[in-house]
Formats: sequence, structure tokens, C-alpha cells
Amino acid sequence: MSDLDGREAAFEAKYAHDEDLKFKIEARCCKLVGLWAAEKLGIVDASNAEAYAKEVVISNLEEAGFDDVKRKLTGDFDNKKLDVTEHEIDTKLVECSSEAKKQIMEETE
Repeated sequence: MSDLDGREAAFEAKYAHDEDLKFKIEARCCKLVGLWAAEKLGIVDASNAEAYAKEVVISNLEEAGFDDVKRKLTGDFDNKKLDVTEHEIDTKLVECSSEAKKQIMEETE
């Protein structure tokens, strides 16, 4: 029975680790997208760009997926009268997700 308990604990530990990595990758992705958006919005000061990127990360905590992030970015782009399409945002999210995964995996090695 203890062998089964050990396997269960190992699976639970792996699941927790995988979920933690997933969360870190998603947060990093949102930060990278936020920095890209800050540049598009004309936020040139590094500390202001970081603050904006943090807002984007926080916006992602509202619901699963990136729909909440896309709503924030679309609203901010619309307020500045910038013509940034949903396709551009989706493309940037995919790019940043790949980059975020690469960065996080390098940090955990």
C-alpha cells in the first residue's frame, strides 16, 4: 500500500509543479505582451512601461484564458485611437507565450 501512496504523492507533486510552471509562463507572457503594448501606446519610460505590463498581468487574473487581457489591450488601444487588430494581439500572445516558456524553462534548469 505504501508503494501506491508514494506514486500518488509523486503524481500530486508533478501536477503541482506543472501547474506552477503554467502559471509562471502565462504571467511572463502577459508581462511581455504588456511591454509590447506599452511601446505601441507610446509609454517610453521604462518604469511606466513595467507598471503598465503589471496591469496587464493583473488583468489576466480575472478569468481563464487570455480574453480578459485582450479586452484590456483592445480598450487601451481604442482609447488612444490606435488601429491594432485582434489578430495582431493574438499573434503577439502566441509569440510571447513561446518566449515566456523559453525564458521560464531556462530559469528552472
